[in-house]
Amino acid sequence: MSPNRFREALLEKKQFVYTLELVPGRGAKGKILEEAMKIAEKAVKGNLIHALSITDNAGGHPALFPNVLGREICGMGMNPVIHFTCKDKNRNQIESILYALDRIGIENLLVMTGDYPLYGFEGKAKPVYDLDSIQLLHLIKTMNEGKCIDGKAPGGGAECLPTHFLKGCAVSPFKMQEEEVLAQYFKLCKKAKAGADFIITQVGYDARKFDEVLRFMRQQGIALPIIGNVYVLNRPVAKVMNRGDVPGCVVTDSLYRLIEEESRAPDKGKVARLTRAAKLVAVLKGIGYQGVHIGGPNLKYEDVEWLIEKSKEYSAAWDSLVREFSFPQEKGFYLYMEDAKTGLNTDVPNFKRIHPRKKWGYRFMRFLHHFMFVPGAPLFKTARCFFQKIDGSRAEIPFTELEYWIKFASSRCQRCGDCTLSEMAFLCPQSQCAKFLLNGQCGGSRDGWCEVFPGKKRCIYVRAYRRLRAYREEESMEDGYIPPRNWDLSGTSSWANYFLGRDHQGIKQ
Repeated sequence: MSPNRFREALLEKKQFVYTLELVPGRGAKGKILEEAMKIAEKAVKGNLIHALSITDNAGGHPALFPNVLGREICGMGMNPVIHFTCKDKNRNQIESILYALDRIGIENLLVMTGDYPLYGFEGKAKPVYDLDSIQLLHLIKTMNEGKCIDGKAPGGGAECLPTHFLKGCAVSPFKMQEEEVLAQYFKLCKKAKAGADFIITQVGYDARKFDEVLRFMRQQGIALPIIGNVYVLNRPVAKVMNRGDVPGCVVTDSLYRLIEEESRAPDKGKVARLTRAAKLVAVLKGIGYQGVHIGGPNLKYEDVEWLIEKSKEYSAAWDSLVREFSFPQEKGFYLYMEDAKTGLNTDVPNFKRIHPRKKWGYRFMRFLHHFMFVPGAPLFKTARCFFQKIDGSRAEIPFTELEYWIKFASSRCQRCGDCTLSEMAFLCPQSQCAKFLLNGQCGGSRDGWCEVFPGKKRCIYVRAYRRLRAYREEESMEDGYIPPRNWDLSGTSSWANYFLGRDHQGIKQ
């Protein structure tokens, strides 16, 4: 088994760590992979990088399975960080792959929901998302404890040998709207509770945002090491990110104009972008990050070594560089007030918050829920007795059909039989979230729009935040864990399953 320098430096020695991202291309062989493996060889010998990070079908495109390169890198003597996403795999395959990774000695995982699948063989691929990132973290935590088999399954309740995964998660602080910013931070709280061991930020170039997530973590008592994303931008990639074509990555117009101007230099802006990256490393280290995650197109290992060494020259005066990373989004929301002296934030909350109106539809759904579905409600016992009587009778099928049409008209019901409407501000994730997410927003939304349907559909968690904010209940978005959909209940009455204790809420009889 390869030594895990990343785990040792991050958790045991509390050192500042460096990870370097490799992006496998399509195909099992070729120039892209050869170049990636050359970088890997140099990184292992150079002993400066603590772990190589390998993406999992980045951007939603098919590519070489990251575990393959991971095993080769393990053979070189370095334990890599494997990006582990939910978009292409159901829960059984996920568990199988985790066993395989544990078997070959790969320990470090960056757990993410994953970019929406795009074009593959003869068209767009089917999105899976059987688990979300919170559920996946919970699964891995359970496996690390040696509890592998569901007690309800045949042979269930048995314990397996514990796995030894180090579980990372992502956060995207570079959001424009209050609804998105808070949705990201509430989900970060849930990730910490689900067992995350470290955090890596998304791509952005706003020092106040890097500082903001740190302050939020301190106020919430999230004592996890956080690693800042330092992406070395060239002009073509900056243009794509500026258009919003890479989910979660933010390049503002002002930053893009600067990069475009730098690209006119004889070296096409190479020294300028490497210098910017070196300065960002120094700033992140200065404000309290425990490492950086370095990536970028056409990077050579020598470039990475150069920018790391250059960052050390800037470290002593890092605070003077903060304003060089002031690329805010127009009308962007910040959780805290700005510190005019440092260019970062104070601990004073930003009181300029949205105040949505209480809409009648949501108000009616809340009333109905509290009148019948909450234990102790006026009609709760009556409803439970009703469903006990029709369970298994001839009346069950027509009543299930009636329930479906009522909920289809109000919430576009998909007959999952394990309803989460009351936990998601009466919005259905099975029909209204492209990724079917049950435990919080993904990192791909932009300006409040869904990653998959920009300009057409609002992110379901942006909508949920507005509904809850109207009642000052938005912080409830960080509460609780919703387990994955139980497909055994598909097509059955979710009301009956709720009152008879068969769904995930498990109301006792």
